[in-house]
Amino acid sequence: MHHTRRSFFKSAATIPFLFSVRCGKAKPDLPNIIVILADDMGYGDLRCLNPKSKIPTPNMDRLADEGIRFTDAHSGSAVCTPTRYGLLTGRYCWRTELKQGVLWGYSPLLIDTKRLTLASMLKSRGYRTAAVGKWHLGLGNEEKTDYSKSLSPGPNDLGFDMFFGIPASLDMIPYLYVENDHAVEQPTETVKEVRQGGLFWRGGPIAPNFKFEEVLPTLTQKAVTFIKDCAEQNQQPFFLYFPLTAPHTPWVPVDDFRGKSQAGLYGDFVAQVDWTIGQVLNKLDEYNIVDNTLIILTSDNGSDERYIGEQYNHEANYIYRGQKSDAWDGGHRVPFLVRWPEMVETNSQSKQLVCLTDIMATVADILDEPLPPDAGEDSISFLPVLKKGATGSSLRHSVVHHSVNGTFAIRDGEWKLIYCKGSGGWSLSEEKASQEAPWQLYNMMDDIRERKNLYHQKPETVSRLDALLQSLISKGKSR
Repeated sequence: MHHTRRSFFKSAATIPFLFSVRCGKAKPDLPNIIVILADDMGYGDLRCLNPKSKIPTPNMDRLADEGIRFTDAHSGSAVCTPTRYGLLTGRYCWRTELKQGVLWGYSPLLIDTKRLTLASMLKSRGYRTAAVGKWHLGLGNEEKTDYSKSLSPGPNDLGFDMFFGIPASLDMIPYLYVENDHAVEQPTETVKEVRQGGLFWRGGPIAPNFKFEEVLPTLTQKAVTFIKDCAEQNQQPFFLYFPLTAPHTPWVPVDDFRGKSQAGLYGDFVAQVDWTIGQVLNKLDEYNIVDNTLIILTSDNGSDERYIGEQYNHEANYIYRGQKSDAWDGGHRVPFLVRWPEMVETNSQSKQLVCLTDIMATVADILDEPLPPDAGEDSISFLPVLKKGATGSSLRHSVVHHSVNGTFAIRDGEWKLIYCKGSGGWSLSEEKASQEAPWQLYNMMDDIRERKNLYHQKPETVSRLDALLQSLISKGKSR
């Protein structure tokens, strides 16, 4: 199937758990909530976090200027699916049957429909809920998803009134759009595999009208239309979960963004991501709903730097060691910007340790509802850090990291213990790791680049962290 490149912009413009007895009614002062989850965008891509970034990010910089930036925020995993599970459930994904890797385009739904999610929690409080973008949490309950049938259970069974997006990553078959519980168009054609660095997708089934370069603009339009519809009806607060498909491979910026950065196709694609975020911000401005809208921008893991190229001298993961997939911080330390004018101090910064699983408890805190014991097991509210003039801190002091191959790491205060010799991911295999120590221990205050392994020098710290991790695993929760 042949795909032509053109300027897209010139051619187109039942709840599983009743959370509250006040089900279906929302207090008028509850904020709209938007969570934007970029795909494989690194901490160092944003100029507000990395002044040496080779990519223009004016809209993300605006978010930082008008809100708070967290400098020690982490995804629940160093890869896609488990992070998404953790964000929507407030629970580490390694507590499920998915102990390593990610799901694929034909995988069944990973989240138990009886489990409280961010969406079902908000829907029970009267929110209108939508998910637009990359799902990557499985669809249906068959061993291999049949896209000619109903794709239930899926997003609509987890609290989302509306879903529009793609099944998995933009480089994973099948290539098609899903609307609520059905495929918009069947994948009746075949596309050949392409492997040209970051211009990569797997070969296989594709819908006739599916074009890789049109996916991000299409999703952007769907997201802003949802905001527009909610603002015009003005009957209830809304929740928009907007998991982007970019800048994950394939790097397919439309013509308008080619050459916009000094970091090649990757940088140009991040620049387009910034444009997408700008469209969301502009729509909130247009309808004058900025003040009472909480917006969170983050990423599902670190950048996949393998194809960026040293010639650009762009540190997508900033000063942090490693990249997507790794237990090192480059794999999971992510940008995390929060804007909520009614609550958050402008142009502020926090060093508070945060995990994406914490979004759920924070939202529950905003709703003034305690999480049930069997929900959000690894979610700890950071609302005390958001409030203007706040002097308090979150209760989170430790976080469990997890790499693509299932390697654990635990961070507690300044100390971090990694349960392998290498990276736990694609950067450095166990076989090629030259160090003698079986594990790695770093002081993240003194050694943020994770270069000096103190495993042999600090045996008592190793023992303490190991005991903490084993306790968090055996308890089934960390909050």
